[in-house]
Amino acid sequence: MVQSKAATVDAYMQTVEADRLPALQRLRDLCRSVLDGYEEKMAWGMPGYSVNGQDPSVAFNSQKRHIAFYAGQTAVDRFKDRLGGIDCGKGCVRYSKPDKIDFAVVEDMLKDIKARGQGMN
Repeated sequence: MVQSKAATVDAYMQTVEADRLPALQRLRDLCRSVLDGYEEKMAWGMPGYSVNGQDPSVAFNSQKRHIAFYAGQTAVDRFKDRLGGIDCGKGCVRYSKPDKIDFAVVEDMLKDIKARGQGMN
């Protein structure tokens, strides 16, 4: 995993490749709007969103070959049918190109995570 040494999410966003920045900014905006009340912070070298000082419930990162969206295994399992042929790992979705991200599915995953009040599990 590519980990950033940025101290803040704003600083992290300044390091993102230009071709990925719009997609990552849109991911950030969705996280901030849907997960209102969650704390935005850098965790494990990537932007994360948590409640009550816990480990992040959601995170995202720009990896060498993909954009990773860490939503937890439950969310990935619940939305597997809507993710189509997108590569999924244990609790994460790996988008090979920014234009592969279906932001409507991401938004629904975030709403589901918030409704369950769950972390990345």
